[in-house]
Amino acid sequence: MNKLIATNSNNTTALIARLALGLTIFPHGAQKLLGWFGGYGFTGTMGYFTTQAHLPYIIGLLVILIEFFGSLFLIFGFLSRFAAIGFIGIYIGAVATVHAANGFFMNWNMEAAKGEGWEYFIMLFALAIIVLIAGGGKASIDAAISKRPAEKIK
Repeated sequence: MNKLIATNSNNTTALIARLALGLTIFPHGAQKLLGWFGGYGFTGTMGYFTTQAHLPYIIGLLVILIEFFGSLFLIFGFLSRFAAIGFIGIYIGAVATVHAANGFFMNWNMEAAKGEGWEYFIMLFALAIIVLIAGGGKASIDAAISKRPAEKIK
């Protein structure tokens, strides 16, 4: 468990990466779970996931929970690597099943028939990988409860 939370408490890069990822994804998770920010809430999102996206219920549930609670974990720097792994899994699935078919670019012109491409996910992956490697970094709960910086753990 110590290796999962161990982090360098002076690592500002990890702080920036986890906050950027957590703050970017929180509204998406809140849309899916709570219906905030114009979202459909848990019932509406699960309905979409299971009927239109044809995801198994457990996968839809994991997506909702990881996006909401994982983003909070990142914002506060709690189990940061664990949250990053969850995000990497979600976005590999999203790109593979939906976004890869839409090409590289996001749908900036809001064309109704065209979905979003995968360019946005490059940054999400990069931020998640930084957090996975570095941990929570500066100003994180992980740093507060970790006894030693990551570079001293063998």
